[in-house]
Amino acid sequence: MQEILNRQYFGNSVYEYLTAAVIIIITIAFIHIVKSIVVSRLKKKETVDDPTRHKFIIKSINRFLIPAVYLGALYLALESLSFGAKADKTIGVIYIIVVTWFLVRFVISLSDYLFRRYIERTQGESGSNRLKPLVGFLNLLIWIIGLIFLLDNLGFQISTIVAGLGISGIAVALAAQAVLGDLFSYFVIYFDKPFEIGDFVIFDGNMGAIEKIGIKTTRIRSISGEELVVSNSTLTGTILHNYKRMQRRRVVFKLGVTYQTPAEKLRYISTKVKEVIEKQPNTLFDRGHFQGFGNFSLDYEFVYYVLTSDYNVYMDTQQNINLEIYEDFEKQGIEFAYPTQTLFVNKEESEKEIKPGS
Repeated sequence: MQEILNRQYFGNSVYEYLTAAVIIIITIAFIHIVKSIVVSRLKKKETVDDPTRHKFIIKSINRFLIPAVYLGALYLALESLSFGAKADKTIGVIYIIVVTWFLVRFVISLSDYLFRRYIERTQGESGSNRLKPLVGFLNLLIWIIGLIFLLDNLGFQISTIVAGLGISGIAVALAAQAVLGDLFSYFVIYFDKPFEIGDFVIFDGNMGAIEKIGIKTTRIRSISGEELVVSNSTLTGTILHNYKRMQRRRVVFKLGVTYQTPAEKLRYISTKVKEVIEKQPNTLFDRGHFQGFGNFSLDYEFVYYVLTSDYNVYMDTQQNINLEIYEDFEKQGIEFAYPTQTLFVNKEESEKEIKPGS
């Protein structure tokens, strides 16, 4: 028996191979026992506590922790054996690469979970829907850090590489100022939230509803139907009117009546128009005045608020006000003014200038 255990194959005895096999078998058995206990308990608590958290833990155990333990057991088993310097070095390199891959994937999964939980709690589902571009950028940074970590463990001079990347980064930054400006503007839009998907905005003479917010550009559906593709830096660098955030709409409208209108009717107009405005739903009267004497009219100015941001409600309200004012003025005999000219002719002077026989 001892002779069999001492036999050499590929530089290792049978005893050493059996030891490596035992390490792997014990590890697999231990993992299965722990997994069955932990996962079953988590599934029972899933309906009582936070289900999202427990699902993430179970998923992380199955996708990262268990494979990592398997990998560690396999590495320990292979470490107890010797296949030569080159083979051992190759095994070490493969192990570092696989560990880095698992570690980066776990960090990405964890950061994505924590970030989404925070956004959903603070901003709701709308904030979570806008998270994809930001998550993609964060994942890229994690992969870059993971690559640097891998190169450092493989024996490369990271300081030289980082210095080279720094010089290259400056050159790239100078060449891509516009792209980087739009990228930082995206972060401004995401965290400051001057507008969100679905908001109706007006900027630089353009208007439309926000359809998509990307890392570089924002897509807006104009009221005439076409899609406007606008860089993020343009939107953050201009005065932007967000009408969805409007809580109430201030309305100023004017009307003019003829100079032949009696004084008592002029006093009546202010009172009546105020009454008409206050009758409308979702309105708040502010003021109404006989403003002044125009070239061909006596001018009034009225101000009120529509207590909603809906443009159609505002137009319906103004239409009802206009119709009621017109109907009432028609009954009262009050005439609206329109541009006219009155020519006064002196009859006596005209007769002097026109002589008989001329």
